[in-house]
Amino acid sequence: MSETPFRESGQTAFSEHSVELGRRRRSRLWLLVWGTVLLVAMLAVLLLSHEARTSRWQAWALERYAAPMAFEVAPGPSEHIRFPKHGPFDERLGYTRIPAFLASLQTRGFEVTEQARHNPALLAYLDRGLYAPYAEKTQAGLTVFDCRYNSLHRFRYPHRQFERLDSVPPVVAQSLLFIENRDLLDPQRPNLNPAVDWVRFTRAVLGQLGNRLHAEVDTPGGSTLATQVEKYRHSPAGITHNEREKLRQMVSAAVRAYQRGKDTLPVRRQVLLDYLNTVPLSAAPRHGEVHGLADGLWVWFGTDLDRARFLLTPGEGLGENQTERGQILRQVVALLVAHRRPSWYLAQGRDDLEATTDAYLRLLATEGIIDTGWRDAALGQRLGFRDMAIDPPLLPTHHGKGSAVARSRLATWLGTSLHSLDRLDASVDTTLHGELQDAVSDYLGRLSDAGFARSQGLIGERLLQPATLSEVSYSFTLLERTDQGNLVRVQTDTTAQPLDINEGSKLELGSTAKLRVLATYLELVAELHTRLAPLDAESLRASAFDGQDTLTRWAVQHLSHAKDSSLDAMLHAALERRFSADPGERFFTGGGMHTFNNFNADDNSRSPTLREAMQASINLPFVRLMREVVRHTMYQVPGSTARLLEDDSDPRREVYLARFADREGQTFLRRFWRKLEPRTAAELRSMLLEGLRPTPERLTAVFRYLEPDASLEALSAFLRERLGEKAPGPVRVERLYSRFAPETLDLPDRGYLAGVHPLELWLVAYRLQNPAATLSDALSASKSERQAVYGWLFRSRVKSAQDTRIYTLLEVEAFLEIHQRWTRLGYPFGHLVPSLATALGSSGDRPAALADLMGIILNDGVRLPTRHLTGVQFANGTPWATSLARGSVAGERVMAPEVARALQQALSDVVERGTARRLAGSFRADGGEDLSPGGKTGTGDNRVVVRGRAALSLNRTATFVFHLGPRYFGTVTAYVVGPNAARYRFTSGLPVQILSSMGPILVPHLANAQAELCPSAPS
Repeated sequence: MSETPFRESGQTAFSEHSVELGRRRRSRLWLLVWGTVLLVAMLAVLLLSHEARTSRWQAWALERYAAPMAFEVAPGPSEHIRFPKHGPFDERLGYTRIPAFLASLQTRGFEVTEQARHNPALLAYLDRGLYAPYAEKTQAGLTVFDCRYNSLHRFRYPHRQFERLDSVPPVVAQSLLFIENRDLLDPQRPNLNPAVDWVRFTRAVLGQLGNRLHAEVDTPGGSTLATQVEKYRHSPAGITHNEREKLRQMVSAAVRAYQRGKDTLPVRRQVLLDYLNTVPLSAAPRHGEVHGLADGLWVWFGTDLDRARFLLTPGEGLGENQTERGQILRQVVALLVAHRRPSWYLAQGRDDLEATTDAYLRLLATEGIIDTGWRDAALGQRLGFRDMAIDPPLLPTHHGKGSAVARSRLATWLGTSLHSLDRLDASVDTTLHGELQDAVSDYLGRLSDAGFARSQGLIGERLLQPATLSEVSYSFTLLERTDQGNLVRVQTDTTAQPLDINEGSKLELGSTAKLRVLATYLELVAELHTRLAPLDAESLRASAFDGQDTLTRWAVQHLSHAKDSSLDAMLHAALERRFSADPGERFFTGGGMHTFNNFNADDNSRSPTLREAMQASINLPFVRLMREVVRHTMYQVPGSTARLLEDDSDPRREVYLARFADREGQTFLRRFWRKLEPRTAAELRSMLLEGLRPTPERLTAVFRYLEPDASLEALSAFLRERLGEKAPGPVRVERLYSRFAPETLDLPDRGYLAGVHPLELWLVAYRLQNPAATLSDALSASKSERQAVYGWLFRSRVKSAQDTRIYTLLEVEAFLEIHQRWTRLGYPFGHLVPSLATALGSSGDRPAALADLMGIILNDGVRLPTRHLTGVQFANGTPWATSLARGSVAGERVMAPEVARALQQALSDVVERGTARRLAGSFRADGGEDLSPGGKTGTGDNRVVVRGRAALSLNRTATFVFHLGPRYFGTVTAYVVGPNAARYRFTSGLPVQILSSMGPILVPHLANAQAELCPSAPS
């Protein structure tokens, strides 16, 4: 046997053995690797499962991340703050609009006094687009405080809530948890992350993946209650637009949960309560949005929360109410289901809601949350929805007049509706004295009772009659002059309307206009004193003045002969001038002849001094005084137009006319532009028409110019709208349509016939046709009109007609100058009626504006701003907390102090010797505040008189603008609106008696000379 085969055979056996050994080693290695991987995977699954169940590591990490985020409120505006940009709750509560609110309030004199500061951690978090973690409010709304920080108005939304989780019936909480988030309140998992339910989240993710692959997969929702709350509060439009938004909701909810520590059970309980109190449940007609289960039960089903809580909470004696218990349980389950698609389920989808509710009722019974008897009682009924047409879920609207005015003003400033304003997380500080406001409002409200009115001395001749008390309305304002401005302490009226008569009306307040006329007269006297007093006797005698300017003539004469040439002495002499009270003269004014009467015929033969005429409120002296003021205004400028036009032979006439037309035309056009610039088209028309004496001719002249292409039918409708029953018939309308056709009259004639300055008429028409035009455009377009308006006056061949038209236009221009003076003293309207009747109140006024004038007079000619609101606070207790207060007050001198003092004495004389005598002695404070009164009375009887027909009564007013000592002032007004006003004969003695009778109410509050009425008012 040879050796070679043996070796070869041995080598072969050895090689096979080595290969097998290597294969076994590799198998053991792979087994080790895969075993390790499997072990790691098993450990990971165990850890993840443990983490999903306990959230231990999430709690550790998120607490460390969330804890540093904070904010604090500090004085002054903040540079470290981020406001939310969207989210239904942030929008409703006003958080998204705080920057715009601040900008608006700062333009009105408010300053930021304190604001929240975000620390760097919170700023960085918010800059990532996440939602701020803080304890959010589930109920908020506007609060209005008086000057002593007592609440005048408190609105809270939602209106009904569960105060704490313990007050929620167990069946309600258990049903919600079963439907939405079953493990939320698991006490065995103290660190549970409420932002994610991993099982539901995983199913939702797989469902979304299936949908991406176009597989037919039922996609369940993955949101927990915590993420749902983030969604409907803060996500844009309250919905999840994409996966990124879902992640933002989850992260925000998780950070919010762990900011207070690792133990999230208190937070989870709060999430459940917040959800029940804030879940959106669509919107109901005549109510608006519905949030929260408690409001949902009341709005949708008319179910009272307390009744529902009683029947849903376990207790004895509920068996006899099983049917009602079943209905309310059904309503609760229905609303808990409806939140998924509230706009569908609570409107068109009510059948679907019934079916889904039935399914959940059965499941609740299966889970042992309700017993079968309760289940059957609920299944045996249908949902009884409220009939919104017959029984709408209206909210209470019992707002005091003072708080209503404050809300209206704030809503205007913030550019929001009253409905939205009430739902802002805000408060506002007013100047009102709540206790005094309520006392005055109660007193005025009782005046409709005949017995009470009689006890107050209000029944009698020229006062009230028992049978007609109910139609008389009253308004009252009281202001206090302080270093902070004129603060409104009482503002009320007896109407049930939101309109505030004191500030929102235009009334003929009769002889109160005499106070404005007297103020203008004395101002002119003061100006003449400034101009003439420095002159010596020879220069005074040489002073040039027109024969028609009787005021300048008197001033020259007075200073030429007076031993005391001081302004005080001159003003005293001006008040002692005598004016005839004879009503026999016919006055050319307003483009026509007019006569005037005195209230008391015994005054007709008198020539009282102005002081006496003011005391007794005699009409004719003030008509003549108004004429003197108008003529002085015409002639007061040396070389004035009025003086030049008297001389027909003046060689400068033609050259001057062209210069005059262009210069004066531009002056008036600019003035009209400032007056009309901010107006809409409708306001332009209304403002022009309100300044007219409404006759068919005047209205047609304006209408055919503004709307040259309008049809005959359009004119007829317009006249009916403006004149009502006094509108002309079809035949006359047709004649008017032809007579005032665009081609029949030029602009000056049309303005003359309409009683309006032609350039104002032209500018309104131009603005209506060119709404985007600028002042420069209007000046360029009006060259020919400016020449025409003034040039036509001197081409007439009839001197008397020429003079009449000249005077009419000059009177219009004079009243424009007088209007500027009145505006400086607080007159509220954009024009005066260019007629001497303005001295008797025909141009209208407002009680609040008269009070403004009284404040100027009391403050020695310095106009202080009138304050209604002193502070506004937004979002208190949130990262966007902002407080504002009024800035410092700067008064404006608008009247010489000597003029103001002369008027103060004249007003005191009205009480001591004149039409307000019954007030004398009513306001005496023993050893305290000086409350000696003064004021001016006025009676307005506003009627439309059409030739050949009975006068139509529009309203009757009686007003007393008063002051009580040097600090307090205001107005009292009684008025009747409508045709029945003709039945009333009360005069200004009525408001005087009302104020006198209110003495016991007012004096205790006003008599402290050492302190302001509201010493705690913000500065």
